[in-house]
Amino acid sequence: MKINDFFSYLQVDEYSAVPKYLQLTKSVLTALEEGRLKKNDTLPSINELSYELEISRDTAEKGYKHLKNLGILGSIPGKGYYILNEDYNQKLKICLMFNKLSNHKKLIYDAFVDAIGEHVAIDFYIYNNDFNQFKDLLTAKTEQYSHYVIIPHFLESDAHEYEILNTIPKNKLILMDKMIAEVTGDYGAAYENFQQDIYQALEEALVPLSKYKMLKLVFPANSYFPVEIKKGFSKFCQQYGFNQKVISDANREPINEGDVFINLMEDDLVTLIERIKTTKLDIGSQVGLISYNETPWKKVILNGITTISTDFRKMGIIAANLILENSRKQVEVPFYLTLRASL
Repeated sequence: MKINDFFSYLQVDEYSAVPKYLQLTKSVLTALEEGRLKKNDTLPSINELSYELEISRDTAEKGYKHLKNLGILGSIPGKGYYILNEDYNQKLKICLMFNKLSNHKKLIYDAFVDAIGEHVAIDFYIYNNDFNQFKDLLTAKTEQYSHYVIIPHFLESDAHEYEILNTIPKNKLILMDKMIAEVTGDYGAAYENFQQDIYQALEEALVPLSKYKMLKLVFPANSYFPVEIKKGFSKFCQQYGFNQKVISDANREPINEGDVFINLMEDDLVTLIERIKTTKLDIGSQVGLISYNETPWKKVILNGITTISTDFRKMGIIAANLILENSRKQVEVPFYLTLRASL
């Protein structure tokens, strides 16, 4: 095989969130599957690979090392790299789509990748809560994926995401984090029950909440958060007789003794902490704070921030297992209250 032919098989997507060394690995495995690479074919040197693909030498070397660990490549000092084994049948090619990057999304990604195993190709895309970007990315994916694993959250209130999702064969579809009622057929899911989760979590916190007068949910305008969160919040307040308020701007809402703020966004939590400090009110006795989504730093700031959160690591593992087990179960992910000093 000519070296120039080899480079025609390689694809490195600058806009993909998949590390370039894994994209290189995937290209080689795809070429093997399609018979374009054969046993004993010689591959370019590390330097040639780095120059032609405009990637770092470390990236090129890491890609080859990964292929050697898979048993695909061999190397002879002074002669370079060659295909050692072409009998590699890669069955799983996954299109993984997240709405955004965040600390808890990283927990999902890491758990999913660890659970799915090494011998799997994953193309990872971020669509920034933008429906049009999501649609463009998904409709442009003409490659045959074995599975599409998607977190479907959008800023647009009129997004008809179900129309796009319903074009995916249901035996290939796994939804994570959120269910879409209009998506039909028998597909897998690892999801949160947003209305029931916040209701039950606040119910578990009933004793510390009882010393407060007003519960305020900070629900940003034009956000991707499901309206079911507001429904569950309102249901709890009505059931247990709490004054309630849904606010959209944490910067402007008055802070009074007896208030409890429940925030969804990390930025709003920082804003609230800064503003409460200026009032001289004590967090945890005069004003309460509850934050969505558990992250490591919430364990230590202000002696601990109370959180209500799904188990993001569990979500990633469930989604991976649905693929590995060829299952179309729809699994509700556990949701937890973690009481700390802020309440």
